[in-house]
Amino acid sequence: MELRHLRYFVTVVEEQSISKAAEKLCIAQPPLSRQIQKLEEELGIQLFERGSRPAKVTEAGMFFYQHAVQILTHTAQASSMAKRIATVSHTLRIGYVSSLLYGLLPEIIYLFRQQNPEIHIELIECGTKDQINALKQGKIDLGFGRLKITDPAIRRIVLHKEHLKLAIHRNHHLNQFVETGIHLSQIIDQPILLYPVSQKPNFATFIQSLFTELGLVPTNFTEVREMQLALGLVAAGEGICIVPESAMDIGMKNLMYIPILDEDAYSPISLAVRNMDHSNYIPKILSCVQDVFASQNIIPLIE
Repeated sequence: MELRHLRYFVTVVEEQSISKAAEKLCIAQPPLSRQIQKLEEELGIQLFERGSRPAKVTEAGMFFYQHAVQILTHTAQASSMAKRIATVSHTLRIGYVSSLLYGLLPEIIYLFRQQNPEIHIELIECGTKDQINALKQGKIDLGFGRLKITDPAIRRIVLHKEHLKLAIHRNHHLNQFVETGIHLSQIIDQPILLYPVSQKPNFATFIQSLFTELGLVPTNFTEVREMQLALGLVAAGEGICIVPESAMDIGMKNLMYIPILDEDAYSPISLAVRNMDHSNYIPKILSCVQDVFASQNIIPLIE
């Protein structure tokens, strides 16, 4: 059995059609049909129900499909990882979510550059979810993100739990809570600006989940492109917005920030790496994280 046979089978299952699979694979339909038949003969099982339109996989075929996908995925990961190991001594590609640039990430990257001048660093902006696929495909080597996304191929190291703040216009009636703090239950009737407008899950869905976990149903959510736009709209009196504490350093006029008192009102900052990756740049970047956090009296979690 060859990997191409698994790829043929997986494509037929996903396209639900021999003809569509043949077109996607850029091969003729008859040879593809013969390869599927040979695979069935080799396995001694029927992979597809005969005569079904669209092509319907059998129960045994579905079991084989799930494992075939894993084999192809692991093979692709091993290939990309081998290529990255061959070049990582020269270039380290780091994915990041843009909101972390307002926090300590720039200092961490700067310190890493100073301590490892032989390594060329490429910074690539991408969401936490996109980082997972980018890591598995070898497009990046490290990913700094915020969301609690799990994947068996990825190791997620939680570095810090950043407190969330409620951004309001300085004349908003909620300004009475600036010193005492506020609970999410107190703002469910307010117009809340969420960001970003991007592939989900993202920070917007994370904020929505905070309300859901508390059994709260806000009545007025509006999604906007990015955090700076959301804060600009807050400054214009268009609503309120929940942001990480580091966003306070943006310095936009006419804004005030209220501490959110709910226990889970924090944004986890994490480092994602491939499970199979034991490269020496990982402990080096973690050492930089610890040094920068220590300079700000922050105790890193490093879970």
